[in-house]
Amino acid sequence: MNSRFRSLLLCFWVALAAGFPRAHAQWLTQNFNLKAGWNAVFLHVDASHASIGSLLATDPNASIEEIWLWKPDASTQQFVQNPAEPTPGGSQWLNWTRTSGGASPLQNLIPNAAYLVRVRSEIPTYQWQLVGKPVVPRYQWTTSGLNFFGFPTVPVAPPNFDDFLAQAPSEFQRTAEIYRYPGGALGAGNPAQVFALRTTPVTRGEAYWIRAGEIYNRYYGPFEIVSAGVGYVSFGDSLSTVGLRLRNPTANSVTITLRLVASENPPAGQSNILGVPPLLVRGDANPTNLTYAYTGLPVGSTQSWTLAPYGQEGSEREIVLGLDRSVLTGDPGDLLAGLLRFTDSLGQAQVDIGVSAQVGANNGLWVGGAAITQVGQYLKSYSRDGANNLIVNTNGNYVVTGTNTSLGDVSATYPLRLIVHSPATGSAKLFQRIFYGFNALTNPIVANQEVSLNRGLLSEARRISAPHLPFTDANPGWAFNGLLAQGGSLTARVTNQFNNHESNPFLHTYHPDHDNLDARFRNELPQGSESYTIVRDITLSVTPPKDDFASRTAASQTLNGQYAETIRLLGLARAGNTFDTRTFEVRGIFTLNRITDVATVTLTP
Repeated sequence: MNSRFRSLLLCFWVALAAGFPRAHAQWLTQNFNLKAGWNAVFLHVDASHASIGSLLATDPNASIEEIWLWKPDASTQQFVQNPAEPTPGGSQWLNWTRTSGGASPLQNLIPNAAYLVRVRSEIPTYQWQLVGKPVVPRYQWTTSGLNFFGFPTVPVAPPNFDDFLAQAPSEFQRTAEIYRYPGGALGAGNPAQVFALRTTPVTRGEAYWIRAGEIYNRYYGPFEIVSAGVGYVSFGDSLSTVGLRLRNPTANSVTITLRLVASENPPAGQSNILGVPPLLVRGDANPTNLTYAYTGLPVGSTQSWTLAPYGQEGSEREIVLGLDRSVLTGDPGDLLAGLLRFTDSLGQAQVDIGVSAQVGANNGLWVGGAAITQVGQYLKSYSRDGANNLIVNTNGNYVVTGTNTSLGDVSATYPLRLIVHSPATGSAKLFQRIFYGFNALTNPIVANQEVSLNRGLLSEARRISAPHLPFTDANPGWAFNGLLAQGGSLTARVTNQFNNHESNPFLHTYHPDHDNLDARFRNELPQGSESYTIVRDITLSVTPPKDDFASRTAASQTLNGQYAETIRLLGLARAGNTFDTRTFEVRGIFTLNRITDVATVTLTP
């Protein structure tokens, strides 16, 4: 854990590109047509959100009496010569029985696993509808005997074994022995070896025992999807992009098509789904501006990629999906979910992957900088006579005809560091310095004083400072008048008092003409005598992202916009409680990157 935070601390100017967001559900019903007796099923969905007893509670006839999970210990590499019968207490099986209920060893149904399911003999057929989260298929093949698994074939008009295995390596086709459960009691005909490969369909959701001698099999369909993590795509409330890799294991070119499908309604007790995530598919890079193009993926639309035959260049393809956070609406925590449905040009396989995202909040510590591109001028024009001489008034001063305060471009941009903390509620704050590390409980912390940090972990902590802002011991920060958000504009007023010897640039404590003291160095002079109060109104206007893939997907971690600052110098007091004032304008652009989502600053007076 500490090493992860260390890497974050060292990357102040880079938005988080990866993380481990909390997964939320996207739902799909997997249907199983079961018969009386023993049936073999393979789960392509994760139904572990509820206990087996809860999942089966809606069946008034209590059709399913037993469920057995095949879970051999891979480390022992046990040899299985024949399809194994479920054995209570056996190391290769975990079981649930209706009579044992909550006391059964098996309590939840996991995905990418094969099960034996026994239906009551007086129930001739039973359609089991199981709602779960669809996941990427994952298989573990062993050459030490039989393997028990199912294939991700299309649910309607699936291919027969002969056609389906035609794309598999020839050795596997020749040697594979396949057994299936036709239903009924366990015995000589259940399970039964499949010989009619041309007429037996490879049914989605059905599990098969398969043996291929010493051949190691990697073929489970005409395309393969490789993903990291738990098997479904979860952007959480901060992740921007996710990569998937498509592989062609066949000897022929295959076209893979992706379609976004809406999620089914969630089961009782699960988070409500408010819509489908606005997804983008990353396109080709633009060598001119080094950005990526993108294509939107609304519900029902498709994207296709043709993969070259196995072993050739182009047989693999990385697909980068992005979440367009710039268009997300709703309250923080609102859930969006859908399904990524992949199919192939042979019409044989279908892989469904759940995808979800949450509306994120901008709370946390944002660090970045402004680049000043324009400053206001202060150029006076004077009145002249016919001989082009300056005109002097009765007080002996030149007559001013006007002052040009327009903005002018700078010869080189000037950087200003910005440290902004955005809380979960309330207004954001601008800080002169901030400390980021761990507290006494080793939890991450954002603080305004070093004293709040764990003394034993100071090497893991960082101090970030903005030298252009006035230093004070208390370091309370300056409140903005709003939240840090897309399309928002917020202003903070920073006042640097005329007698602030720590930070006011007009003061030079050891220079007699600029120490703000009288000639005897005893009495402080009033404002405007030797030093001026500086009032800075700093405005950050967050602008919509640029129209490229990285900009549109990074909204939760990077904010850009226009920087504006009005600087007023307050001088001598005048009648009516006014002051001599001179105003300057500053303009530029800014970028802020979120360093952490810690929503509270620990303030020490």
